[in-house]
Amino acid sequence: MVFYIFVVLNISTMKDIFEGIQSFFEDFAFAPLDYMRDLELDSWFLANAVNWLFILVGFAAFLYWMKQLKNINDRNEENRDSTAHSFLG
Repeated sequence: MVFYIFVVLNISTMKDIFEGIQSFFEDFAFAPLDYMRDLELDSWFLANAVNWLFILVGFAAFLYWMKQLKNINDRNEENRDSTAHSFLG
C-alpha cells in the first residue's frame, strides 16, 4: 500500500508539500523571531525576551522543586538510616 502511494504521487507533488512547509515556517511561524533579531541593535534586552522567559520559567520550577523538598523534609518522610539506600552502605 505504501509503495503504491509513492508510485502514484508525482515527485513534484512531494516537492510542493515540502516547499509549503518551508514557506509556512519561514514566512509565518518564525516571523516574530526575525523581528526580535532585527531589534537587537536597538534593545538587547527586548531582543532576548524569549531567553528571559525561559530563565524565569526555569527559576520558578527550581523554587517549586525546593519547596516540595522542604515539605518532605519537614514531615520526615525520608528514611535517613545508613542502610536505607544500597549506595550508602
